[in-house]
Amino acid sequence: MQHRDIIVIGGSAGATAPLKQILGRFPADLPAAVFVVLHIPAQGIGILSTVASAAGKLPVRQAESGMVIENGHVYLAAPDHHLLLFENHMMLGRGPRENMVRPAIDPLFRSAALYYGPRVIGVVLSGLLSDGADGLSAIKRCGGVALVQDPADAIADEMPRRALEATMVDLCVRGAKLGDVLSDLVREVSGTALPVPPDIRLEVEIAAGERIDSPRLAEIAAPAALTCPSCGGVLSVIKADHSLRFRCQVGHGFAADVLAKEQESKVDEALRVALRIIGERAELVQRMAVDARQRGHRAVAEMYDRRAVEYREYADMIRQVVLQSPGPSALKQDTRCHGRISC
Repeated sequence: MQHRDIIVIGGSAGATAPLKQILGRFPADLPAAVFVVLHIPAQGIGILSTVASAAGKLPVRQAESGMVIENGHVYLAAPDHHLLLFENHMMLGRGPRENMVRPAIDPLFRSAALYYGPRVIGVVLSGLLSDGADGLSAIKRCGGVALVQDPADAIADEMPRRALEATMVDLCVRGAKLGDVLSDLVREVSGTALPVPPDIRLEVEIAAGERIDSPRLAEIAAPAALTCPSCGGVLSVIKADHSLRFRCQVGHGFAADVLAKEQESKVDEALRVALRIIGERAELVQRMAVDARQRGHRAVAEMYDRRAVEYREYADMIRQVVLQSPGPSALKQDTRCHGRISC
């Protein structure tokens, strides 16, 4: 009989505190391996020591390609690499960024679901936007168990809420209790393995750095009239998802809310550039009006005066649009915990 011996944990802003609580509650004889992805910068330092100091009884190592998986160990994703699980070992993938980050949570969760199915327990902690939501759904689709930190308990509740929207989670738990809950779950017999959906396998290959082209992408996605904010390529919408997600031909992946945030920043930038150009245009034609008046060309001067007024009116309109643009909070949505237990 196989047990649930693979724990994958993902978090971002505000995830350090609940992660410390989880690791601090694990016993020294934990019959499972633990894998952690936190959103960290490419040159991030200090995360390993922070996690190691919290793990207490369990050894903590930064993951390396080819490293053999051992129960009772905690493995932390390396900066600027996706952490992927394969049969009995790990791999660091240099595939495209997903949701603008690498390491991303979704690739770890998908790879665990692909190779370990019902033996996997996935946990989404505090964080912004929605990385981890699709990966948690993949774990459920392959027969695994899905846990989410209670959004009311999270410093940043967006990631837990998006995960709750994406799939029917099994448990929604406060951070302080997650360690004890996981310690109990790993001693349970795993469920029945389910067939692996082809889109999960392909997206794991993308994260590993495998070549992707239009025919392969067409297997899981359909072109959309949208542009990738990372490379400028055409985006395609993933067909199999209940949630709205996109990938480009290079492989960059975006949940809808991440794409909206990136577009919002580009729209804001474009409006500010337009505001500057129109302001400069108003200044130029005003100077041209003064010059024409000094030369005795009254009609020309009046024409430039009118244009200067029009440009300033345009600038005022754009300035009002910039000031009234919705912030990230406008993208948030309410959701409820759908799990068996909320505690």
